[in-house]
Amino acid sequence: MASDGSPVRDAREKQQKKKQKKAEKIRTDRSDVESDAQVEIESLTASGHAALQTGDRTAALQCFKNALRTATKLRERRLQRTCAFNLGAAYVEAGKPQKGLDFLSQSQPGERGEQIADLQFNLATAHEALGDQTQATRHYLQAAQLYRSQGDASAEADTCVKLAQCHLQRKEWAAAAESLQHAAGSYKVVGNTTAAAQALKDAGKHMLQSGNCAIDDIISVLTDSLEMSANITDHETLGKLLNNVGLSFSQLRLFSEACECFEQALPLVASKPHRLAVVLQNLGAIHNTLGQYEQALRYHREAAALHGSLGSRGAQGQCFSNLGFAHVELGELDEAWESYLHAQQAFRDTDNPSGLWQACEGLGRIKLQMRDPEKAVVYYKDALRLLCKCQEVSSSVQERLVSKLSEALQQKLLLQQRGPPMQRHILERNHNRRQPR
Repeated sequence: MASDGSPVRDAREKQQKKKQKKAEKIRTDRSDVESDAQVEIESLTASGHAALQTGDRTAALQCFKNALRTATKLRERRLQRTCAFNLGAAYVEAGKPQKGLDFLSQSQPGERGEQIADLQFNLATAHEALGDQTQATRHYLQAAQLYRSQGDASAEADTCVKLAQCHLQRKEWAAAAESLQHAAGSYKVVGNTTAAAQALKDAGKHMLQSGNCAIDDIISVLTDSLEMSANITDHETLGKLLNNVGLSFSQLRLFSEACECFEQALPLVASKPHRLAVVLQNLGAIHNTLGQYEQALRYHREAAALHGSLGSRGAQGQCFSNLGFAHVELGELDEAWESYLHAQQAFRDTDNPSGLWQACEGLGRIKLQMRDPEKAVVYYKDALRLLCKCQEVSSSVQERLVSKLSEALQQKLLLQQRGPPMQRHILERNHNRRQPR
């Protein structure tokens, strides 16, 4: 519209134009300030993540603190939540879970955001560090579901492993096994067959612990673990897995399958003395169980010598005990006696009542076979006394020891009634002389 030439109207229009230009300048300045702040936040965030990668947690925390301080000056709530999340996650990684939890709580969005899966994972980690396994389990489960919905199979698998650990803390064996099976499936999707095989190996172990899983299901899980382990190239990793699967098979009383696993593991762990000693010990024990005592002797001796050189007295004692059992079964009582004495001393050195009662039982068995019931009674009584110091011992073990003690006492009483061998011979001779022909 054209001006009517009024001085008052012209002055008003000029004043309005000045105000408009001033407002535009303020908006431009504010925009520039916000742009500079966002650039600074991005730079601080990148520096913080780089510091975490190098393990410099102090520097990382300082960067994330400065980023959050800068973000609070802006009106962008989403940016503030992101900065609070980074700082909270850094505190959790730095071993300060409570501080981390405080900042992570500030970062929770009102609606689903891109970082919500990571947020749930970090919340779970913080609660786990604080010992709250219930909350940790809940957040890990949510994180796993969100990672799955995002198609991030690798993150989902890692989260399922963490979830399984929480279940184990609560002794929820079946739930832990289920989480590990989910993890194995996700690892398989991303081609990580090593992690998948290990997850299934652990799942089978915990299925056994639960006592509620069908044997066929456990065997299936363990078999799948062995199939996936075919792609493992690291000898130590593969050897350890085979040994653990062998132990699970032995608990299922599948001794031939267990023996095969131990034999396959043996050459793979040859360069690791401690691991080699364990596999040798397991091979000896499994041959004992299979009744193959001659084969077992070599493994027992090698394992005992290796454990001794490593200073593993307790394990060495168990090997000597196993060796004594094999000698007894072969009728080699002198060698068995010596082995059980070595076992007894090793268990005394390590204050191991569980091993001691087994050694005493073995010594009592030898004395009973040697027709020395008096000493057998002493050893069986010692075994029962030591058994009382052990926890979670089967009642059948106590019944067996009581039965053996009763047998030794009966044999001792019978010999006392007969008298010593020399005295009996003299009495019989004198008696014969008194009898008329």
